[in-house]
Amino acid sequence: MIRRLFTPWRLKYLVNPEERAVCIFCRAAEADEDRAVWVLYRGQHAFVLLNLYPYSSGHLMIAPYRHWASPTDAPREVLHEMADLTRETLAILHRVYRPDGFNTGMNLGRAAGAGFADHFHLHIVPRWEGDTNFMTTIGETRLIPESIEETYERLRPLFDALTSVDTSNGRIE
Repeated sequence: MIRRLFTPWRLKYLVNPEERAVCIFCRAAEADEDRAVWVLYRGQHAFVLLNLYPYSSGHLMIAPYRHWASPTDAPREVLHEMADLTRETLAILHRVYRPDGFNTGMNLGRAAGAGFADHFHLHIVPRWEGDTNFMTTIGETRLIPESIEETYERLRPLFDALTSVDTSNGRIE
């Protein structure tokens, strides 16, 4: 028996080359409505947003507002804020999802797998023991148990509680 998994939200991306031509991070940085572009938090130099095509529930990205291809191009204050946001994001994801671990990292350059190679960003992916199964390895399909809307609703209140970056102690308050 052949089973089908439907992902209708991806059709717009697959059939519309213009969707892939626009930098999703620049579009999100400039958006007036955070929910429309899945932004969870806006800091001074960087922001946190959901990945529209996640590897697991809670898959987030942290990106600078400016369009740089590499962290080597960004000033220290941007990288420091991204590091602080990484720490706070890991704590929030652990509280909400209770994963067994995380993958964090950047794909710098198209050869490294970056979908938007000219705007660097950091992925944070919650992981659970046994979450790699036959669907992922043989079927090249990922099973995500909640919609992006549900993920946003679960996480946004916790990010709303982060009000500012206190540069004197490096903590987001």
